[in-house]
Amino acid sequence: MLDSIYIGMTGLLGYSKDLSVIGNNVANVNTPGFKSSQLLFSDLFYRSQVGDGGGQLDLGSGLGTGATRLLFGQGELRASGNAEDVAIDGNGFLVLRRDGQTLYSRAGQLSFDGEGFLVAAASGARVAALSGGGLRDIEITGLRTSAGKGTTKASFAGTLDADAAASAPVAVDGVQLFDGAGGSHTIGLRLTNNSVVAAGSWLLEVREGDTVLGSGEYRFGTDGTPLAGFNSVTFTLAPDGVTPTDIELDFGDPGSSTGVRAIAAPASDVRLDRQDGFAVGSLTSSTFDENGFLSLAYSNGQTVTGERLALASFTDLQALRPLEGNLFELGPEQHVILGHPGEQQFGRIAAGRVELSNVELSQEFGNLIISQRGYQASSQVISTANEMVQQLLDIKARR
Repeated sequence: MLDSIYIGMTGLLGYSKDLSVIGNNVANVNTPGFKSSQLLFSDLFYRSQVGDGGGQLDLGSGLGTGATRLLFGQGELRASGNAEDVAIDGNGFLVLRRDGQTLYSRAGQLSFDGEGFLVAAASGARVAALSGGGLRDIEITGLRTSAGKGTTKASFAGTLDADAAASAPVAVDGVQLFDGAGGSHTIGLRLTNNSVVAAGSWLLEVREGDTVLGSGEYRFGTDGTPLAGFNSVTFTLAPDGVTPTDIELDFGDPGSSTGVRAIAAPASDVRLDRQDGFAVGSLTSSTFDENGFLSLAYSNGQTVTGERLALASFTDLQALRPLEGNLFELGPEQHVILGHPGEQQFGRIAAGRVELSNVELSQEFGNLIISQRGYQASSQVISTANEMVQQLLDIKARR
């Protein structure tokens, strides 16, 4: 009967451990990227002996707790409000590096730290990119600003009044162009009807304030569209300390009505349609596309594609060991497969979202009840065995 007490104790110990596992699952129900676990029970060794009738009698030794098993089912993907957060929709783990150690995680709460490195919020580990077969930290140290680009071509549209007097030049003011360093310049055009000298001719003068930067001539056909060889004028923008930039002022393709036309009209309304320069810009937002590429947006309207997230896959998920901070480390002699989102066996990236815990509360509460009943039953075995031993002692005392 004493062995029954020890058997009951194994049940108490086993279900106590199970309660710890269930409690850890429930406590992390709102932890992004958390993977729930199960305690695996097994029966202990058996003692074999010959029974009274000559048959074999196998007596068990109680409950054993062999290991915990991680459950890697996909958690719900939910919007986080942070564009830098990522959730992996499918297979794969983010690859993180900290203090020379490579770690893995499904928790995609990410942000750039003060040094410009992309880090996981829970652990501070740096997020890795895969390039050229090797891992390196994702950073934006040299990408916080976008260099400016000088204007090389400015295209115009609108109408020139073919009946405008030569003594009243058409003014096109407030034209914003950029020098080679991305500096902004407000240019003005003066267009003078020169048709009395040459049919369809308009003389151009380019000014910045009171400074004349260049001049030229446009000519238009009888249908009002620009003529070949006279549809654009080039001038040089050369502010102090900046490399000179040649800028083409384009009035449209010859014979095309999509640019500037010289026709009889109530008034002239020439305007800048587009130009290809831009100023220096500062970083305004960063996010990832579904294939894991970092996308950076700047205040000057430019976008830059940066590093690509690395993902890891494993031949044996149960070889992963959970660590604090929503991290996993690889067990000894285990193989890792590295790749990119959207390729081979890897899932895609959902930006601005996080993967929630995969804990099923209804399942955990059911397990909690079962574990509680098992604990109660084991304690009852101990109590009953104790009562039986006490009865034996009472018999001895009465003698």
